[in-house]
This record gives sequence, C-alpha cells and structure tokens, in this order.
Amino acid sequence: MDVAIIGGGAAGFFLAVNLKTLAPDIQITIFERQTDVLKKVLISGGGRCNLTNSFEYVTDLKQVYPRGHKLLKGLFKEFGHVETFEWFESHGVKLVTQDDHCVFPAAQDAHAIADCLKSMAIKLGIIIKTSHKLKSLTPTDGRYKLTFQDPHQNTRYFDCVAVTTGGAPLRESLVYLEQLGHHIENPAPSLFTFNIDSPALRQLMGTVATTATVSIPGTKFRHSDALLITHWGMSGPAILKLSSHAARLAQERAYKFPILVNWLNETNNETVTAALQNIIQNHPQKKISGTRPYNLPTRLWHYLIDKSGIAPERKWNELGHKGLCKLTDTLCNDRYEVNGRSAFREEFVTCGGISLESVQRQTLESKTCPGLYFAGEVLDIDGVTGGFNFQAAWSTAYIVAQAIARRKSSRLHDSILHSMP
Repeated sequence: MDVAIIGGGAAGFFLAVNLKTLAPDIQITIFERQTDVLKKVLISGGGRCNLTNSFEYVTDLKQVYPRGHKLLKGLFKEFGHVETFEWFESHGVKLVTQDDHCVFPAAQDAHAIADCLKSMAIKLGIIIKTSHKLKSLTPTDGRYKLTFQDPHQNTRYFDCVAVTTGGAPLRESLVYLEQLGHHIENPAPSLFTFNIDSPALRQLMGTVATTATVSIPGTKFRHSDALLITHWGMSGPAILKLSSHAARLAQERAYKFPILVNWLNETNNETVTAALQNIIQNHPQKKISGTRPYNLPTRLWHYLIDKSGIAPERKWNELGHKGLCKLTDTLCNDRYEVNGRSAFREEFVTCGGISLESVQRQTLESKTCPGLYFAGEVLDIDGVTGGFNFQAAWSTAYIVAQAIARRKSSRLHDSILHSMP
C-alpha cells in the first residue's frame, strides 16, 4: 500500500511515524510545499514548543477547545495527553510540566521535538519531499492521483491520502477539497491579541493584571485569566482565550467591537464597594493613590484612579458616594473599543477548515472519498493557547494512523480470502 501525506508539519510527521510503526510494509511519502518541514513546531512556545498540557484544571474540553471538543472527547480516550507524554519520553524526549500545566521538552528547545520526529521518519524509511506544492487531488480507479504545481514534478498515484496541511488562512486553499464533496467551514483567525487605541493604556505596557475577566457585552463570551497590557493594546491568556472562543464573532465585526474588563475578577460589584468602604473607614486620611485594593499593580491603580476622574492626591474620606460608585464601576466594568487584531507571536492559529460533519468520527476518513483522511488543524478543530492545538494534532494524527493500518490489514485479509480456491 502506498500512502501520501500532504503537509510536513506536526500532524503529518506524527501520523507518518506511527503508521509506519504499526504497518512497516506500507510505503509513505510526506509532501511539504515549503522548503523545510516542521517550521511551526520550531517557532511555537517561543522556540521551546509547548507540545501538550496536563489538563489538570480542564473539567470540560469546551473550556479549551471552542471547536471540536465533542469529537476530541472520544479521540482522547484512544490517544490523549497522557499517551502523548509517554510517547515522546519513550522516544528519547524528556518532558517537563510547568506550574501553569504547560508541557515542554526538558531541554527547553523545540528542536528536541522536531529532531525526534525527523530522525524517526528517516530511520523508518519514510520519504520526505519538500518544495512540493499540491495542484490537484483526484480520485482515480480506487486510488488518488496527485499532481503538483511544478510541471517537472511527477504525477503520482496512491492508495490512501492523508491531508495534514494545517490551518488555512484563506478558503481558496481548500477549494480542491470542497470540490470532492467536503463542507468547508470558513477559516478565521482564532488566537490573536487586541489592538486598542488608547495612549494612556498603552503607557502601561508590560503591566500584568494577575487575574482579570474580559467579556464582550451582549454576548456569552467571558474569560478570566492574566491580562497583559502591551504597546498596541491587550494580550495575555485572558485575551487569547476570548479571541479564540469569539473568533467568528470578531471576524463578522471586522475586529471592531467593545470589551469590558473587570480588573479584579470579582463578579459582585457590592463586594468591591464594601472593600473600598472598608479602606475609607480604616484609612480615611490616606491618599487614594497610596492604597491599592486587591493588590493591583501600582501603575494600573493610578491609571484607573485617573480614568475614574479622581485626583491622585485626594484622600479616601473625600471620595464621596459618587466617586465611590465611579471607582467601583471602573474596576469592574472598564470599557474599551477593540480596533483590529495582532498575531500572537508567530503562532498563527485558525478555526474553520474541513467540517467535522464531512468525516467519520472514529477514523477521520472522508465520508465522500474512501481512503482520504484528515488530521490536525485542517479540520475545524482549534484550541486556546497552552499546548492544546498540538495535542489535537497528535491525537487526530494517531487516530488516522490506526485507521489506515487497519484498512491495510483489512485489504490484505480480503485479498487472501479472494485468492483461496
């Protein structure tokens, strides 16, 4: 059996090495459009590769997978984060789990992951073809005909094809799969930071609110975590989670929409008011700027006082009812206008792609094209930051490897039966 894997990224290589391990006599060729493979692995996690997560705090996969959580719940039973951890360690890559539950190579170098996958592929005899940009994929007499953009590259025929091309920024790059009967969910960026036109806010660049709640008014989108103020607006886990879950809404609104920031992550305004009143009672003669409630960063506290229209030299007993209400509102319902997005580091993630309704859920095989499979971000699966997108890649790739190995075994069994007198 000859198998083609379209895409030399994390999912493609993991699929290839596991399939070759399960079925050594299968011939596997990886086709990568770029001049090198595993580029996203090498730049992820700031060059360290956050390859999975401990999932310790995840009580529902929907928390970390805005799209695809129902499918992944089943797939993770076959190959989840525990199996991923064990797989890489058994193949010579020592891993460490950080306090934030993110898993990295102990070497703190993404090359440990990339080198492991490449060396395994070479050792197993997997053929790797770079600078091969696919032009067409055509079902032909029970096989698949692959042609490439470069006319000097030979047309090839394969028994099975796995598409692992990653997220597609443009729908046009998926048209060839749509023409084969697959429904395409429109691609949209799903992991980005917010541009906010506020010079006063931007002066706080580098300030971190340890736990803030960010929401989009009029929607159910609301997420709590650390928030980082940047020279362009806002970033940090709280923003990235919100951008991921609200990816389609943000795209529909052309990345211009309001957000509310609760700097204290305190849902009850009355509790905040009571805390401020307690300060007034215990420190009436102290300057408001000198006493920070909830241990807010100093620069952030001074900014919020100023935004509330309160003079920093003012004393707590001079705040008054109106000032108290205004300060509470600023702390709990601080409004900003998002005006555009920025990529999160080099880690460009998209939602959209091949609809999960177009694949068999147990095998990720196409419902319209037998022998055609999908793994990784080309599927309409995406996660928040923290190693979740790579975990989806490892899991879907392993499931496809198992499915193709079973397919090969089944074909061999049928061939033996047909050859019997």
